[in-house]
Parts: sequence; structure tokens; C-alpha cells
Amino acid sequence: MALRVKISARAAGEVRKAADWWLLNRPAALGAVATDFGEAIALLAEQPGIGAKYIGSKTPGVRRLFLSRVRYFVYYRADEQNLNVLAFWHSIRDPQPLL
Repeated sequence: MALRVKISARAAGEVRKAADWWLLNRPAALGAVATDFGEAIALLAEQPGIGAKYIGSKTPGVRRLFLSRVRYFVYYRADEQNLNVLAFWHSIRDPQPLL
């Protein structure tokens, strides 16, 4: 059974900004951010353990999944009922998000 997905306001804003940038700067792959993010969330809702543990977090249980085409990480936590998406962060962006 799939987990209920909860996307933080922070993560939703980061996805919107990334998608807007992608539309203007990557016309050969329109919609790539939205597509890849949506597919990743659907997969994580079914298999939340596939992401790598994020050791840079003060919050226990944070994991991240790398989206190779768009080069973003999805940071999230999961419990028995919910997938909580915390951040959407480009891989070259430093520092990584404070979670």
C-alpha cells in the first residue's frame, strides 16, 4: 500500500522554481522536472527505503533520492503512513539543505 504523500511548502516552492527555470533554459526537455519529480514521488510512496540515508541532517530518518536527468535530490522522511517531502535541491548547490 502506498504511503500518503505530504510535500512541504518549502519543497513545493523549490520544485516550482526549478520547473520554471527548466522551461526557459532546457527547451529540448520541457516538463522534465515535473515528470521526474512526480515519478520519484510515486516510487518513494511505494518503496521509501530506496533513497540513501542523508547523514548531513540533524533530523533522524532523512533520506534523499537523486534524479539523474535533472540533477536534483529529493529529501524526505517516511513513517508507516506518510512520505514527507522536505526539500528539492540541486546537486551542485552548496551547502545542502538544513534539515
